[in-house]
Amino acid sequence: MAVFLRFSRGVDALNEWIARRVIWLVLVVTLISAGNAIVRKVFNTSSNGLLEIQWYLFSAIFLLCAGYTLLRNAHVRIDVLTSRLGPRATAWVDIFGTLFFLLPAAAMIAWFSWGVFLEAWQSGEVSANQGGLIFWPARLLVPVGFALLILQGVSELIKRIGFLTEHLAAPVTQYEGPSEEEALAEEIRRVRKLDANEGNAEGGAQ
Repeated sequence: MAVFLRFSRGVDALNEWIARRVIWLVLVVTLISAGNAIVRKVFNTSSNGLLEIQWYLFSAIFLLCAGYTLLRNAHVRIDVLTSRLGPRATAWVDIFGTLFFLLPAAAMIAWFSWGVFLEAWQSGEVSANQGGLIFWPARLLVPVGFALLILQGVSELIKRIGFLTEHLAAPVTQYEGPSEEEALAEEIRRVRKLDANEGNAEGGAQ
């Protein structure tokens, strides 16, 4: 079991390493999108290549971070059942879902998307839009992204088995930080509180 747990830690580290670098693509996409909008409004022109690179990079963010999202347990889940169960029962539910849903679906998509990538690479498929980009890099993102998701699925499976066999002291900890919605709501409350304090200070000064 120790060997499997080392493998699991290696997969976790790999997806963490990839995510910390892919996150910078969010900034790149934002800058390209803003640049396209400015050029289109000011100079009444645009580039199909720059437009297409936006969805290339968005696809890279979504697909290459899928494994990291699973590591953080941040995929959308409907916890009607598991929210009522204890840690061991929840681990069994996760094992069942990983073995019979996650891994088979991800493996099937990775297998078929690899063929699509090879066809695009061998044919030199290019966008039909004038000045568009070649397609094979975007096609390659699908099997690579799902391969990373499969690896992380195996890692999560190992960790839950490790917990059930008492090789891990506790279940895999879920991400306990605030969600994006909670963080936004907290920031809105903070700004409103600052505005209210400033308003009270100005009123007192008058």
